[in-house]
Amino acid sequence: MNTVLFVCIENACRSQMAEGIANHFGKGALKAYSAGSKASGRVNPYAIEVMKEIDIDISTAKSKGFNALPTNKFDYVITLGCKDICPFIPAQSHINWQIADPKDKDIEFFRKVRDDIKKEVNQLIQKLSIQKK
Repeated sequence: MNTVLFVCIENACRSQMAEGIANHFGKGALKAYSAGSKASGRVNPYAIEVMKEIDIDISTAKSKGFNALPTNKFDYVITLGCKDICPFIPAQSHINWQIADPKDKDIEFFRKVRDDIKKEVNQLIQKLSIQKK
């Protein structure tokens, strides 16, 4: 099973949503984690709310830095629009998705970001499923 680390700055919005979506839709294809280069210590309430709208509960998720991860070995490290700010984490493959930061935006913006992330995650899952065959 592939391991994927989603990285953004605060681990409060984008990476949390990506982890939740990937673990929900990618069962059997991957195991996802998330972390932030400057973890905020909390998950944004709008991120939690828009994820509930697609029946994914991230309400118990915690914003965390890299030292709090249960592993340091990843097949994929995916940065979510913070490539120049996020530190280098060793992995077999590095991918940068240009996903807008919804911090300090309205809930509609969070919904758009969630949907952008969901599209990217589903493409990743499809790619991993094809490679597995």
